[in-house]
Amino acid sequence: MWRVKSLDAILATAKKKSLHRSLGPIQLTLLGVGAIIGTGIFVLTAAAAQKAGPGMMWSFVIAGAVCAIAALCYSELASMLPVSGSAYTYTYAVMGELLAWMVGWALILEYAVAASAVSVGWSGYFLGLIENALHFHWPDALRSGPAWSMNGFIPVADFGAGVVNIPAILVALTVTALLVRGTTESARVNAILVVIKVTALTAFVILTLPVIKTGNFSPFTPNGWFGPHGTTGMGVVGAAASIFFAYVGFDAVSTAAEETKNPQRNVPIGLIGSLGICTIFYLLVAAGAVGAIGAQPVLALDGSVVQPGSAAFQAACATAANADRLVCSNEALAHVLREINWPVVGNLLGLAANLALPSVILMMIYGQTRIFFVMARDGLLPQSLANIHPKWKTPYIVTIFTGVCVAIAAAFFPVGQLADISNSGTLFAFFMVAIAVMVLRVKDPNRPRPFKTPAVWIVAPVAMVGCAGLYFNLPLESMLVLPIWGALGLVVYFAYGYRKSHVGRGITDEVHELDPDAPPTGVPGVD
Repeated sequence: MWRVKSLDAILATAKKKSLHRSLGPIQLTLLGVGAIIGTGIFVLTAAAAQKAGPGMMWSFVIAGAVCAIAALCYSELASMLPVSGSAYTYTYAVMGELLAWMVGWALILEYAVAASAVSVGWSGYFLGLIENALHFHWPDALRSGPAWSMNGFIPVADFGAGVVNIPAILVALTVTALLVRGTTESARVNAILVVIKVTALTAFVILTLPVIKTGNFSPFTPNGWFGPHGTTGMGVVGAAASIFFAYVGFDAVSTAAEETKNPQRNVPIGLIGSLGICTIFYLLVAAGAVGAIGAQPVLALDGSVVQPGSAAFQAACATAANADRLVCSNEALAHVLREINWPVVGNLLGLAANLALPSVILMMIYGQTRIFFVMARDGLLPQSLANIHPKWKTPYIVTIFTGVCVAIAAAFFPVGQLADISNSGTLFAFFMVAIAVMVLRVKDPNRPRPFKTPAVWIVAPVAMVGCAGLYFNLPLESMLVLPIWGALGLVVYFAYGYRKSHVGRGITDEVHELDPDAPPTGVPGVD
């Protein structure tokens, strides 16, 4: 289980059973922007404000800094290994099959749950739009899932707040159908949606920055940096752990490496470029939202600090005094514009979110299916999952399976809790990538590196510390999901993957020279 799949073998396997290379640097950067800008800024702004108040400005900076240094580690490995699989593939090449399995298993959690979170975020904007623009009230039982709380270590559902989120189910299944049709078509649709999304956020900044009131920034950190004593996942750092979700789309760019033309050059461009563009937008939009109408947290009916999405939080938001607060909105940015007397533009921004958020769902499901695809290609999951559709050239079986799972999670969980659960898997994967880039510098120092992480012996350890620090500032239930999911993954690995692994059975694809222009072989229907 400590067996390593060499870099040459990984590249050879990708060549024999390959996905079609169709993405250029501009498309790849747009895919990154499409994956990054989304629920984090359109929706999680409210959840971050509940945790940190105006101090969420620092939360964006902290989360963005951790992502930036993780992106540098990702860029080096992605340029050396331009194949699908992201952190899973890198770990397999450096630290062995067992740890690679755990990373891949964590990435499955990350992408699938993230897609569910964005689906719920889209639902909030969809319902806000039809209620404000069309004056139609969607049935309460069908607008959200139940509110969840913890009784010790046992999750408890409160169905008084809602039963099932029907719009979230519909958007998840629609995006899945689009992905089954093909990568190139998905990228073209995404490019259009990115333009709409960036235009909407630009309009938000132009309208809110002139009406900023400095008084809305005080108190700046009402819950402190680490939250009141006895709480987990609150305060500025707790909000950063949640807001981290708003940045993680950049690693979906690396999962597209195998479908990228000239990946050694284009993958680092897509990673760093998309992250830089998005960080600027996040800070401007957050400043506009806080300054325009304020972002102070609400307290429970008994005066205590409460987590966003909890039953106590929803009870507090149900009171007339808190109904118009930013933290209580399911469509934060559109709500801000309506509050500063731009209702029409608010509705248009809601429409833009309805059009644009599916691009994030698209990239999350896209990334997750590619992780499944490459794990199946290595024999760690059933080979049928790696089957390519003869007409559309996509891994259609695993795409459909993923889409159904995403829809089920979106139907029954709130956006904030889904985002925190997704972050636990993401932070573990990023932590392992930071280790992998250092180990590979020692084990294979002479291998060509089209992109080299600067000051790697400083950057990679800082990335590890940053990821660990954010993980331990997640809410307790979100921290617990990762070890429980990991234990389930170990059962699957030893029951199936350990015995079926291609490396374990001696099935390798070693080559001494690869022709990057040669057509892929071995898969009927792929040309």
